[in-house]
Amino acid sequence: LQAVSGVELDPAPPGLQHEYVTLFNTESIQFLAELVSTFEEEVDRILKLRIARKVQLDLTGDLPGFSSLTAHIRNDPTWTVLTVPERLQNRHVDIGDLAPCHTERFIKALSSTAQGIQVDFDDGNCPTFCNQIKGIYNVHKAVRNQFLGVPPISKAPVFMLRPRAWNMVEHNMMVNGKEVPGPLFDFGLLMFHNGQLLYENKSGPFFYLSKIESHLEARLWNKIFLWSEEKLGLPVGSIKATVLIENILATFEMEEILFELREHSAGLNCGIWDYSASFVNKFGHRPAFLLPDRSKYVNMEKLFLKSYMELLVKTCHRRGALATGGMAALLLPRDRSSSYCQRVMATVSRLKLLEIKAGVDGFMVYDLDFIEPMQKLFLEHTQGPNQLHVLREDVSVTPTDLLTMPAGGVTLHGLKYNIAVGILFIEAWLRGEGHFFYKGQVEDSATAEISRSQVWQWIRHQVKLEDDNRTVTRHLVQSVVQDVKRELKTTAVKFATGKMEHRIDTASTMFLEVVQKYEFPEFITTYLNLDHTFLSSTAHYNRQDTPGLL
Repeated sequence: LQAVSGVELDPAPPGLQHEYVTLFNTESIQFLAELVSTFEEEVDRILKLRIARKVQLDLTGDLPGFSSLTAHIRNDPTWTVLTVPERLQNRHVDIGDLAPCHTERFIKALSSTAQGIQVDFDDGNCPTFCNQIKGIYNVHKAVRNQFLGVPPISKAPVFMLRPRAWNMVEHNMMVNGKEVPGPLFDFGLLMFHNGQLLYENKSGPFFYLSKIESHLEARLWNKIFLWSEEKLGLPVGSIKATVLIENILATFEMEEILFELREHSAGLNCGIWDYSASFVNKFGHRPAFLLPDRSKYVNMEKLFLKSYMELLVKTCHRRGALATGGMAALLLPRDRSSSYCQRVMATVSRLKLLEIKAGVDGFMVYDLDFIEPMQKLFLEHTQGPNQLHVLREDVSVTPTDLLTMPAGGVTLHGLKYNIAVGILFIEAWLRGEGHFFYKGQVEDSATAEISRSQVWQWIRHQVKLEDDNRTVTRHLVQSVVQDVKRELKTTAVKFATGKMEHRIDTASTMFLEVVQKYEFPEFITTYLNLDHTFLSSTAHYNRQDTPGLL
């Protein structure tokens, strides 16, 4: 396998020799090497342009807006994206955050009545070499109908494959002396092994593209798609991609992003927590962008998020693209007759009905038990397989609408909750997991991102607690971390060994490092993926098959 020129590939993780040999042959490695060699300079350029844009905003104090340089694209009413394939036209409810290395959950999803599955190598997945190989191999098996008792790929929920975002690198493969970009590693293996079969079965290849910040990044992905289609003998436009609009800068370029991908676009997606965290990422040092307690004051009914969702729907439907909403993270309790279960169902139904009325064509749920109730909700309030006919011509969104933070303060509960989520996410990463369950819902890198972002920002601006007027300082955060750590350890004793207690200590230290840094670390996953503690903890890692539960 090492015979391909310029390629260094680490050996198979323990117990995954068969999966490794299946995925890595001379042809697939050659394809990956050519893919990386062709596009690595453009990937580097994209990342440098992100830095330059941030520096420019910081130096000038400017705010983003709709660019005059691309106004001709926005003002041209004649262009649309290519009609999306039939299997994408009716996707009311997808299963979200499904890390395919979790074989049991993956099989359950394949057998479910969901219309789609977000096969997630990004937010809900921890990218250990073990997890990537097992996850990509499970996709390989599913596409070839090798799981017993599940529908064939042409009948199963359609795969929406989500590779890692541009900020992530793959440590276990080098091309020409450099570690390869994580998304190219994931995309390349998924496309090489499955692209043709998915296309023949009219079931793909379909992708989610995470954390795009500009139309130039969409243009790069379009080039990658065209290159891959030519290499693999697929017609132009075979690949379809949904871009997650998870960054405030991308919101001002949604039409341009669709335009760049117009042969390959399946639409755009909106979510709440990565998007909200991007405000801290780009403007968190500015007092005007202080984001209040998310547990009390931040939801999709607030103007800045409502405007973003409505603009996304209007933009997509104007161009013939699908608009999808976020993921319901709440879990249904086992006791379906309990009043608590009824409250959870009512909460999710109310929030998802807001998205349906805004005009979305579908959204995601984590808990498979929400699939049928949410499909029923869609059918009760819409007509047909999607809402492409809902053009939202009543919507008129200004930059001020998109950039005005909601009113509200900070509570001790909100501070403790953010700290707990941040610590538990890091603890999950240290044992090779990308998501975990906490207080009745699933948490992943998106909620960890907003949690640690808020704590950093509250320290930076020395905000006062609503509860007792104390100032959020480093000392207060350190004190709350100790309280949270004790509570988590008490709970951990019921479910785990002393190893988890040790990981909570380590995770608490790492969390404090992140929220006290002078410069805001752009992505918590980048910080963790490059940290020696994570690298050493996963070097000889054997993954468990269920995420941690607290």
